[in-house]
Amino acid sequence: MIKTTILRERKPRLKNPVMIEGLPGVGHVGKLVAEHMVEELGAKKVLEIYSPHFPPQVIVEDDGTIRLVKNEVYAYKSKGKHDLLILVGDHQSTSNEGHYELCGVFLDIAQEFNVKRIYALGGYGVGQLVETESVLGAANNIELVKELQGYGVEFRANEPGGGIVGASGLLLGLGALRGIDAACLMGVTSGYLVDPKSAQAVLKVLCKILEIEVDMQALEERASEMEKIVAKLREMEESKAPATSEEDLRYIG
Repeated sequence: MIKTTILRERKPRLKNPVMIEGLPGVGHVGKLVAEHMVEELGAKKVLEIYSPHFPPQVIVEDDGTIRLVKNEVYAYKSKGKHDLLILVGDHQSTSNEGHYELCGVFLDIAQEFNVKRIYALGGYGVGQLVETESVLGAANNIELVKELQGYGVEFRANEPGGGIVGASGLLLGLGALRGIDAACLMGVTSGYLVDPKSAQAVLKVLCKILEIEVDMQALEERASEMEKIVAKLREMEESKAPATSEEDLRYIG
């Protein structure tokens, strides 16, 4: 394989579709949200994306068979104002050039389905255990910033300080060049662990924006289990002497 390849399974007719991006990143926040939506909404697979920009590996399934790593797009026909295209996957690109190429592919798919808005989902790692839920935002136009503030999304000066790396950032920047409104919703997370609690916070905001309902029981159960791990980590953290220096672990995905 020398170039990105798309395998199509179907092309549904969608009503005012919105694209949701939830590829792997910090705390797997976006990935958890997007995969949970696919499962709970019963979204149907539209296409698969294979690329030499993904890591050179295969995934070993439970039955011992293998498959290439890939990204996938699912479609959901909603009873509300907008149908959904949900982008999920095993990996993001391993190279800078690959990020640009793949985001171009994602935007081509969005335009093919006449998508006018994209929500990229991710985590904002703060390098310490998080006590309260919050969702930070970034958008590619000021009107969208004002709209999302009405849903409780926080926009903080100089945060994220290092910018937004990967698909969640490039979809906003490259989307603007194509006239597509795009925003990134980032659940605040430690950055140490898979964070279903932060994913819940992002999903709650997204459901309000899209005017849909998604059962969150599975995420709540995962969050409960993770809370037990976090409690143990907190005990260990409190028992340690203060460090003389602290590494900045913040990163967006």
